[in-house]
Amino acid sequence: MPEQRDFDKLWDYNNPAETEKKFRELLPAAEKGKDKGYYIELLTQLARTYSLRKKFDEAHELLDKAMKIIRAEHIVPRVRYMLERGRTYNSAGELEKARELFLAAYQQADKYGEDNLAIDAVHMLGIVDKGDESLKWNELAIKMAEETGDDKAKGWLGALYNNTGWTYHDMNEFEKALNLFERNVVWHTERNSGTELGIAKWCVARTLRSLKRIDESLNMQTELAGWLKEKGLDEDGYVYKEIGECWLDKGNKTEAIPWFKRAYDLLKNDAWFEDTEKERLKNLTE
Repeated sequence: MPEQRDFDKLWDYNNPAETEKKFRELLPAAEKGKDKGYYIELLTQLARTYSLRKKFDEAHELLDKAMKIIRAEHIVPRVRYMLERGRTYNSAGELEKARELFLAAYQQADKYGEDNLAIDAVHMLGIVDKGDESLKWNELAIKMAEETGDDKAKGWLGALYNNTGWTYHDMNEFEKALNLFERNVVWHTERNSGTELGIAKWCVARTLRSLKRIDESLNMQTELAGWLKEKGLDEDGYVYKEIGECWLDKGNKTEAIPWFKRAYDLLKNDAWFEDTEKERLKNLTE
């Protein structure tokens, strides 16, 4: 069974700044310790806290530091280094560089039986590539996750259902997308996943809108807003935006505007929300 590093349990992907603080507390002892593999892996994950915030120079600087101390025996650290260097390039839009690294990471992880990391690399290849190539990688990753004996590796299934669903959605294969998103809701419901379950439900509702099933989509997004509040989870601007979009599709801009305003207030400082959509959302509130 692959080793579980203690810092992996500290990850909060929704709050990379807070995760950075926790990782930095571990860094001095790790740097002085005998287990250089641990130190390298910690550096790669620290780098990821930066790439998630689009601080690519800082991420690359940490990865450069990790690269200099990787040795032949550092199998897992090397794979994790390649994954995070690839993710940094991918987030910065340097897709070819990212693809080379993800492919190399997959080949290394697969060779040494590191199923969790191999699936991670294949799932990233599914993100970098588009269309049929993306589907090929995603379907391979789903097969690997379903067949592995590694419980942690099986945990990829939720993300894979989501990513493959969006690939189908981007190809306008909305029924196939809906099937995968609904499977994802079941998967997260069984695990009582909290925020991830909310995202899975959002994807179903969004696809219903793509299928012109507007009333169903509106009802589901409205229920989701209530569910988030009931569970004590953060308000979600993407949910409010979709409620507004549904009302707009129904020809009721008056009803849509308050939802767009609430969405804009939450999303205007979101680095991952496209600037063109921010401008459109702002205009829709006027």
